[in-house]
Amino acid sequence: MGFYDDIYEVNQSKKRREPGMGRLIMTSITSAVVGGMLVLAAVPMLTQAGYIKAMQPNTAEAATDPKLVGSLQPVTLNVDTGVVRAVEKVENAIVGITNIQRVNNIWTQESGSVTSGEGSGVIYEKVNGKAHIITNYHVIEGAERLEISLPGGDKVDAKVLGYDQLTDLAVLEIDAAKVKAVAELGDSKSLKVGEPAIAIGNPLGMRFSRTVTQGIISSLERSMPIDVDNNGQTDWELDVLQTDAAINPGNSGGALVNIQGQVIGINTLKISREGVEGLGFAIPINDVKNIVERLEKDGYLKRAYMGITPRDLTSVPRYAWTEELRLPSEVKSGVIAWNVSELSPASRGGLRQYDVITALDGKEVTGSAQLLKYLTINKKPGDSVEVTFYRDGFKKTIKVTLGESSKQ
Repeated sequence: MGFYDDIYEVNQSKKRREPGMGRLIMTSITSAVVGGMLVLAAVPMLTQAGYIKAMQPNTAEAATDPKLVGSLQPVTLNVDTGVVRAVEKVENAIVGITNIQRVNNIWTQESGSVTSGEGSGVIYEKVNGKAHIITNYHVIEGAERLEISLPGGDKVDAKVLGYDQLTDLAVLEIDAAKVKAVAELGDSKSLKVGEPAIAIGNPLGMRFSRTVTQGIISSLERSMPIDVDNNGQTDWELDVLQTDAAINPGNSGGALVNIQGQVIGINTLKISREGVEGLGFAIPINDVKNIVERLEKDGYLKRAYMGITPRDLTSVPRYAWTEELRLPSEVKSGVIAWNVSELSPASRGGLRQYDVITALDGKEVTGSAQLLKYLTINKKPGDSVEVTFYRDGFKKTIKVTLGESSKQ
């Protein structure tokens, strides 16, 4: 008798000795079936919740297995976020800038060209077959030649259209034949603290070209003191946006971008100090647009000129405030007209030596850098300005018609 028949006989024998066994077997089978159906019903829900990982057949085997061909679909992941779209919109308008300078060998008396530094730039317009690039002045400073690295790998020489040291901005021009994209300039006045900010540039040079870092706008109102001549007195206050998006050497001149892919600032500097992270700064694009338009037209920034030698009130001893300048106690800051040039706009308007200027057009002025910035950003040669000042303890107001400062 075969193997299966032996088992059948044993089962039949047990069946005769245990009359209730049939009901027990049927109950077990029913329970197993019901349990299995419950498990099958729960599988999709458990898989979706992540408790069960679906096993995918080997695609190589599936491609040759006739039972599986036609029943499998390739799995793809579509990553399409606001940041990705913003980067795609602007990245091809970001270029690398190589500063090439001539140096002399004191031993051989020979000269040669060397790479002095690398930075970034933003293509912001194409006009009459030419493309114009915004960058920082310190990126191009001292250059004998400037080489632009385009996103496609091409390299072209650039011409300097204009620059300004105090605002740290410059405008370059290249042939537009190989330029594929132009950045859209946004509105820095509409920014909010906490909104996303994306920095694009070439940190540490072209080896890491068009690197993207992300952060937020940390502050809209920061002012960085600039001492150009290293005399210990601030010559300019650079208004900047603060961001925690990583900005490193080589990012200078690159773009700070919002979530719409619009350029909202030109990356210019960071605080690099042990224990300090996430303090990067960019020049607001609205200030950039104002200055770049003038640099492109004139080659330099025509500054309105008063004709005084300014000195911060806070830089002189406090006793002189009352004994020499005779200032009332409510005056806490201002600009001393340390010297007034003869026949200057200030002299013709009525200012005298040691007058203390406290406001221009009704806006408080606390130092010489702020005075210069106000005249640069808000005034042009030929404009008039209302000057509020103190003389011999009395508050006075005059109108001064501004001249033009010499080219810097």
